Amino acid sequence: MKKILMAVAAASVALPALAAPTIASAQSRAEVRHDNREIRQDRRELRRDRQERREDWRDYRQAHRDVYHRPAYAGPRGYRYVRVGVGHRFAPAYYGQRYWVNDYARYRLPAPRAGARWIRYGNDVVLVNTRTGVVLQAYNGFFW
Repeated sequence: MKKILMAVAAASVALPALAAPTIASAQSRAEVRHDNREIRQDRRELRRDRQERREDWRDYRQAHRDVYHRPAYAGPRGYRYVRVGVGHRFAPAYYGQRYWVNDYARYRLPAPRAGARWIRYGNDVVLVNTRTGVVLQAYNGFFW
C-alpha cells in the first residue's frame, strides 16, 4: 500500500511538469542579427528626432516672435554679459530662482534632466547643472 501511495504522489508531481509547454527557446544567429539591426535603426531614429526637437524652437521662434520677446534682463549685482558656452561655470547668483525659465515647453525647449534648470542669462537661455553651476547647453541670442 505504501508503494502505491508513493507512486501516485510521484506521478502527480511529474505529470504537470511534463505537460507544461517549454518557455525558453534559443534564437538563431539570423534572428539575433535582425534584432540588433532593428535596435541600431531605432537608435538612429531617436537621434534624428532629438535633433529635430532641438531645431524646432528656431523655426517656431521665426513664426512667433512675440513669444520670445521678454523684458530687459536685470542680472545680479556686478553683472556684465560675457557670451558663454558648454562648460562655463556660473556663480550661484546667476542661476537662482529669479532667472529660471519654468515654461520651457512654451519656448519649445527640451525638458531639463534631473538636477538641471533652464535659466535666462541676458538674451540667452542656458541649461545649468544646479549643483555645480556648469553650463550643459547654451542657446545664444534666444530672446529678442
